[in-house]
Amino acid sequence: FSFRKLWAFTGPGFLMSIAYLDPGNIESDLQSGAVAGFKLLWVLMLATIIGLLLQRLAARLGVVTGLHLAEVCNRQYQKVPRIILWLMVELAIIGSDMQEVIGSAIAINLLSVGKIPLWGGVLITIADTFVFLFLDKYGLRKLEAFFGFLITIMALTFGYEYITVKPDQEKLLKGLFIPYCQNCGTPQLEQAVGIVGAVIMPHNMYLHSALVKSRQVNRANKREVREANKYFFIESCIALFVSFIINIFVVTVFAEAFFEKTNADVSNVCTNASSPHSSLFPNNNQTLEVDIYKGGVVLGCYFGPAALYIWAIGILAAGQSSTMTGTYSGQFVMEGFLNLRWSRFARVLLTRSIAITPTLFVAIFQDVEHLTGMNDFLNVLMSLQLPFALIPVLTFTSLPSVMNDFANGL
Repeated sequence: FSFRKLWAFTGPGFLMSIAYLDPGNIESDLQSGAVAGFKLLWVLMLATIIGLLLQRLAARLGVVTGLHLAEVCNRQYQKVPRIILWLMVELAIIGSDMQEVIGSAIAINLLSVGKIPLWGGVLITIADTFVFLFLDKYGLRKLEAFFGFLITIMALTFGYEYITVKPDQEKLLKGLFIPYCQNCGTPQLEQAVGIVGAVIMPHNMYLHSALVKSRQVNRANKREVREANKYFFIESCIALFVSFIINIFVVTVFAEAFFEKTNADVSNVCTNASSPHSSLFPNNNQTLEVDIYKGGVVLGCYFGPAALYIWAIGILAAGQSSTMTGTYSGQFVMEGFLNLRWSRFARVLLTRSIAITPTLFVAIFQDVEHLTGMNDFLNVLMSLQLPFALIPVLTFTSLPSVMNDFANGL
């Protein structure tokens, strides 16, 4: 084992792990905490472990064959299934892009104290296109370093909320290691399914299989291939462990502070704190429902304005980082399935326009409730798209004709 070699292979796994920290994930985390307390932490851990195993297979495919998943699909499948697969993956990428736009717009609205409306935040995210193209000019290693910086911001901001709220450590450990859900009903089951859809992103397998190609590996040398597989797996373990800890921060903060709280409880606290957002919560005894927007507001009411702004910075970092990995995914998928060599600018502009249009309409004509409600729908969409990534990656990595001596035995 060599730390120098591990450092040389470090990068693709952290770019891949951004999909485990996008605004859709954060919303799923906070809702599972508020609805089920600590009871669904074991679902989050299992989903992350399953995600790691699938990412390992995707990375192995890229290392062994020198082709990413979309390119292998293009070679192995007939025209009709190939086009169906491409459309399903593009749908998943557009859905993910919409979540990133929504998260960024809400964060900008919170940071500007409501002065920039939601539709203004949606329009500002168009600038992501140019930010991505600007960064991409400086090479992949610098881009990987920038992603590392954004992950650090998320760890610090959500870690600050965790330290401020001080969740019960005994409940945390019990929720992680005892698979139970006492007194759970339909809302808790919906959250459990939502966690799986939010954590395991279908297009992320296409992305990871392509990112590992950025490292030079002599595929004629089995020892080098085996070594690359080992280091990419270690890096993926570290990256997903970091993302898992950040997700735990969010779940436990909302489980500790807002589980079984009513609208009246929060309304009284926000009114006493002179919060400008206190009208968000009607003075009734219905159970509190939170989302990315309300989550920041209630943190601000209970723990001071700093908690609200630090929360918004974390959400903005999540939105900005995941929007760039979504761009990469779309580029690889389009090139692999269709052999289209569009410029990154054209491809980003197309998918970003498709993602922004419906989001912009909701932001202009509806309120933040409908915008975050769209996030829940998009998490369900991700769950429905999963088979269109799982079946190819599981199939190809078990075929000796594709993987040679590195075929998966199971």
